[in-house]
Amino acid sequence: MEAKSYKDTVNLPKTKFEMRANAVKREPELQQFWTENHIYDRLSHNNPGDLFVLHDGPPYANGQLHIGHALNKILKDFINRYQMLCGKKVRYVPGWDCHGLPIELKVLQNMKSDDRLNLTPIDLRHQAAAFAEKTMEQQRASFMRYGVWGDWEHPYLTLKPEYEAAQIGVFGQMVLKGYIYRGFKPVHWSPSSKTALAEAELEYPEGHTSRSIYVGFHVRKLSKSLQSKFKRYMPSLWAAIWTTTPWTIPANLAIAVNPELTYAVVEPPADSHIAQQFIIVAVDAVDRLSATFNTKLKILATVKGKELEGCHYKHPLFDRDSQIVAGGDYITSDSGTGLVHTAPGHGQEDFIVGKRYSLPILTPVDENGNFTAEAGEFAGLNVLGNGNAAVIDALAAANCLIKEEVYAHSYPYDWRTKKPTIFRATEQWFASVEGFRDAALKAISSVNWIPAQGENRITAMVGDRSDWCISRQRTWGVPIPVFYDEETNEPLLNAETIAHVQAIFAAKGSDAWWELSIAELLPESYRNNGRTYRKGTDTMDVWFDSGSSWAAVAEGRSELAYPADIYLEGSDQHRGWFPIQLAY
Repeated sequence: MEAKSYKDTVNLPKTKFEMRANAVKREPELQQFWTENHIYDRLSHNNPGDLFVLHDGPPYANGQLHIGHALNKILKDFINRYQMLCGKKVRYVPGWDCHGLPIELKVLQNMKSDDRLNLTPIDLRHQAAAFAEKTMEQQRASFMRYGVWGDWEHPYLTLKPEYEAAQIGVFGQMVLKGYIYRGFKPVHWSPSSKTALAEAELEYPEGHTSRSIYVGFHVRKLSKSLQSKFKRYMPSLWAAIWTTTPWTIPANLAIAVNPELTYAVVEPPADSHIAQQFIIVAVDAVDRLSATFNTKLKILATVKGKELEGCHYKHPLFDRDSQIVAGGDYITSDSGTGLVHTAPGHGQEDFIVGKRYSLPILTPVDENGNFTAEAGEFAGLNVLGNGNAAVIDALAAANCLIKEEVYAHSYPYDWRTKKPTIFRATEQWFASVEGFRDAALKAISSVNWIPAQGENRITAMVGDRSDWCISRQRTWGVPIPVFYDEETNEPLLNAETIAHVQAIFAAKGSDAWWELSIAELLPESYRNNGRTYRKGTDTMDVWFDSGSSWAAVAEGRSELAYPADIYLEGSDQHRGWFPIQLAY
């Protein structure tokens, strides 16, 4: 019997498909076919079904694409192509986020130091715009090469005049609804970027450690309710606090206690390293503190926190007296001493307590993170470096330092520069989240979230979110369209001024804020009213830029629709773009 090849015995179907994909050659040919035959345009306009809009969250125009960008756009393309196969008129307009600090820094880094000295704000803006548009073109070419279908000829860019005008319109709506206010309060401040930051611009890297300290504050006057009970401990009575930010001690103006906690006067052994004879701490913290201080603390007396309110103490480094005040539930005995060092200029809870007791807002730290003259001997030192160390040394020299230890904990960093931030009270513009929190939560519940736990995540974030600091002390961004009275410093911001600026931006773009005179930027009724004004110099948080896309794109373009059918972004947007899209 004649031997046959096995392949001759197998009955295989015939096909014109090549054995190999030869993608390097075939992919460009397919894309050329799509382009020449306007496949996306024809399907998006001629399909028989309803309109379908996937609203694109804009990537940032500051560098090369990475795998995350590819995953994002390709997943969106899956959805859009499926809807096209279902007969829908799919409209997909890709977008780019074009303002902000990273682009500004890229421009500055590429300049010589001499050129930076002569750089005007408008020159910087022109160079930043050119950088953003060049990067956008590079990213667009890559996205198209990925095979993603969309209206690539008409993307949305947050730097375009029509977009900026729509953003001013959104801002104006919030102003008129009372959501926007100007306030002097502590905000996350980035010394490395020299600007305020919102929560969404922070990251909390692992491995951060701080020099934490326990400090004794000398009690000089007892509250009325304790004058007889604690008289025996005077004048050797001290209130102990714990802090992970020693540099804020110069700004201390109060010590806060929890009125409902029980506190104790404790006595260290006479031969211990602790200089303070009698110390006030929370009762429930005594055993833990004994272990921390490596000594046995003996409880001599106990008292409720509310009875400590009104006691006065001397600042360990400055010649001033402050008082013990009642704080809130944030004060526990789980960590520290149960008494909280309070600097109203450097913390949210501190600020709230300070307002309740009419305390001044002391912030002896400048935009670079250096102590000012208000910090006395520490002036000029950096609070995140030698200034922090100098404060600890001064406390030790004053015999007020009870204990220092390294403490590993979560700490906010600037997500752009990757450097630590600080809390610092400054004059900023805020969006009052309370004004629209309920409406945002209601909107969240009306949306279908996939996976379902996404709803729980964003609900918690919106429910707990504090007021949003929207102002930035940078040049490359959409300006907050406010004028200030030269005599009173009162802001001028109303429907008439906002509408006038919006019309100018629609025609000329936001560069007009720097190019036009104040008279041209003001409505005619304010040009000769006997007052003189100056322009504000703050720009808006870039999250406000991208957060306005619903108005500038989904609602603003006639071929689209608002609300959109679907959003698809990473889980990181639960604290970023998603809640801001809901905010208005």
